[in-house]
Amino acid sequence: MHQPLLDSVTVGEGMEEIPPSKSFSEQISDYKKMIFNAYNNKPTSHWILLLVSSLAMLIAFPASSLLSRLYFSNGGKSKWIISWVSVAGWPIPLLILLPTYLFTKATPTPLTLSLTLSYISLGFLSAADNLMYAYAYAYLPASTASLLASTVLIFSAIFGFFIVKNQINLSTINSIVVITAAMAIIALDSDSDRFSYVTNTQYALGFMWDVLGSALHGLIFALSELVFIKLLQGRSFHVVLEQQFCSSYPYE
Repeated sequence: MHQPLLDSVTVGEGMEEIPPSKSFSEQISDYKKMIFNAYNNKPTSHWILLLVSSLAMLIAFPASSLLSRLYFSNGGKSKWIISWVSVAGWPIPLLILLPTYLFTKATPTPLTLSLTLSYISLGFLSAADNLMYAYAYAYLPASTASLLASTVLIFSAIFGFFIVKNQINLSTINSIVVITAAMAIIALDSDSDRFSYVTNTQYALGFMWDVLGSALHGLIFALSELVFIKLLQGRSFHVVLEQQFCSSYPYE
């Protein structure tokens, strides 16, 4: 008998094999392994600091927005006070830095001329940024101002791409699209949440200052990362605190 033709020819020769698709439970298992490996690659102190920093941001940003709006709603007029209060907590990093120097191997970073000038520049940029946000909260509701302030993600991605060559991934693009759509909805329905004593010009100025403040905030993020790369050759917990303290202290 003659052998079948398929027995004499290698099936799929020169073709790549398509791996079988994984089930949902296998994908979940892979994600668990990835998370477990990421956890083991960092010390426990790293995750504790990350948790504390995340909780601080989740509490501080909404509280700042609500208190700023409460100040203006109860007759407050001074934008300078709001911009100053935004960095009134500048001694807190110092209170954390001192025991860090005493009980760990961390040492203060030497202040070179370039590093000093960069801290002073970041301080003045932060002062201008806080003043822009103060004007925004004077004329906009807290919810609208906070949503517009989230556009900082867009500007952070743009400035990070051009200044420090960060990559823009699909999740970032998705966030940019969603935030831009939200801004368009607010602009089209601006009468629904405006305070009665706020004029059209004031509302437009609040909208403009909020977006400009977010753009400047995104620039500050990118410049701060550039300082870490060019002048500090990396980042660590105490170096980040040093930058926060030194860039806030000149403004005070």
